Amino acid sequence: MGTINVIYPGLLTSVQDEGRYGYQQFGVPVSGVMDSFSHRVANILVGNDEKEAVLEVTMLGPKIVFENDSVIAITGGDLSPMINGKAISMWESIYVKKGDQLSFGGIKSGCRSYIAFAGGIDVDVIMGSKSTYMKGKIGGFEGRALKAGDIVKIGVPKEDLSILIGRKVSQKYIPKITSPFEVRVVLGPQDEYFTQKGINTFLSNEYIVTNECDRMGFRLDGEAIEHVDGGDIISDGIAFGAIQIPGHGKPIIMMADRQTTGGYTKIANVISSDLYKIAQAKPNDKIRFKKVGIKEAQNILRHVEDTISAIKKECALLKMISIKKYHLKINGKSYTVQVEEVS
Repeated sequence: MGTINVIYPGLLTSVQDEGRYGYQQFGVPVSGVMDSFSHRVANILVGNDEKEAVLEVTMLGPKIVFENDSVIAITGGDLSPMINGKAISMWESIYVKKGDQLSFGGIKSGCRSYIAFAGGIDVDVIMGSKSTYMKGKIGGFEGRALKAGDIVKIGVPKEDLSILIGRKVSQKYIPKITSPFEVRVVLGPQDEYFTQKGINTFLSNEYIVTNECDRMGFRLDGEAIEHVDGGDIISDGIAFGAIQIPGHGKPIIMMADRQTTGGYTKIANVISSDLYKIAQAKPNDKIRFKKVGIKEAQNILRHVEDTISAIKKECALLKMISIKKYHLKINGKSYTVQVEEVS
């Protein structure tokens, strides 16, 4: 068990895991991380279960002091992470000592980073999740974003910290986060509420992320999308990545903290494998939508899962080849020595 001390919280830093499923029927949003791939990989790098809670950092990162030795990994958008003022690598497990300070500089790419700690974040599980739903003050750390002075508990690592050091993700597996984003979508469930001209407009034009973008949804600006007869429907459920088109014709992409139901027509849904692109988009970034079929979306998802499996294998292989234990006897005394290969 360890702790971290929040010196400065950043713009928006919150505890998130995969989300709170099974409660939308009661009006409780799913919440959870915006960028699932980065979340899962960060946990793999520090030896956690993929679903373990992390800190999701938005735009401007926090300053955190470690009260114990630990191993961390930072993935997602590059917000220039530093330990004691010196730049550190992302997509790699990093050993930190008691008293070290983690901070962030400016944005280099994307807008959301994920900090995983060996042992996970020790907060209460509420309705099956540690995720923070800030509007409802549910879960996470006291149901809110972190603030200065918070002391956050870190769980007990599953493995010795020395075994976790030096894990890294091959460059070929790290997503490219650059605008304009090509975002693949499956049309529906209300695509018949749009004229053919409207669908063509949606698929052929570039849209710009406005300043109205947060964990609930992203409003886009661009050419209006034409309905057959208005943008209202009887309210129904809203999936992560659903693209609502209200009467004004401008898209709204629904994200992790989306409401459970909504009464606007949904022209399409972002495929799950591309949700990270929306999560990492900043105001003024550009988005183009590309239509794919369900089978193609499933094949893309299989490729993502294959990538996750490959990253796990790389980490397991590193563990096998880089750590060796020796039992020595010197002057009648027995010692266990652990030797790590360094590149």
